[in-house]
Amino acid sequence: MTKPFSLLISCEHGGNRIPTRYRHLFRGYEALLQTHRGYDAGALTMARDLAGTFQARLFVATISRLLVDLNRSIGHPRLYSEATRPAPAGVRREILDAYYLPYRNQVETHIANEVAQGRRVIHVSSHSYTPVLEGEVRNADIGLLYDPGRAPEARLCKAWQAALKARAPETRVRRNYPYSGKSDGFTAHLRRQFAEDTYAGVELEINQQQVLQGGDGWRCLRKSTIGALRDALAVSLAPRSERRTA
Repeated sequence: MTKPFSLLISCEHGGNRIPTRYRHLFRGYEALLQTHRGYDAGALTMARDLAGTFQARLFVATISRLLVDLNRSIGHPRLYSEATRPAPAGVRREILDAYYLPYRNQVETHIANEVAQGRRVIHVSSHSYTPVLEGEVRNADIGLLYDPGRAPEARLCKAWQAALKARAPETRVRRNYPYSGKSDGFTAHLRRQFAEDTYAGVELEINQQQVLQGGDGWRCLRKSTIGALRDALAVSLAPRSERRTA
């Protein structure tokens, strides 16, 4: 019998908010907060659409990653930014305790509770990326990041890519692009806590060119991405004997 699943949506870089207590650290960095360094444009909208469509549990953070990056592990050189790295150790620890640990712990606790009730968790972490980085043009509209060594994640992402191609042939979808799904991130951390038969984590990366253009194109991209996920879940979670070739 196939194990029941629950869908979890998260957004670690949903905003560029700086709490009043720490705004003095950002003098001279105000413009940076409005860029991709400050937040993932469009990621929160996508996350809310996904959660609303599937009636899934949603966890979002709207503090800027320049305060503390919720998608980095403790000890990672980019956990803190140039604005917060020079702050006293006590201040950095206070930020960690007030924002980083509560967010990550509540997501991890939710997953543990679902697993304890016999459900498998499918986690989609919503992100976006810049169209050009250091002069290199990113040639995809959507990236699906996962660990190729975890068969359920690979199966889901292959099916999601195929479903998007069927629904929106003009949409360029690449797997483990523009980053590696195994690199440091929240989903990578969660894979170390939960076995592959209880947890599958995918980072959905949207090219911000689509977001910034807005209008019907951006709405259609969200609609096709969500519809394709529904198709992919049906294919990838079906009993082995019933799976279609994606």
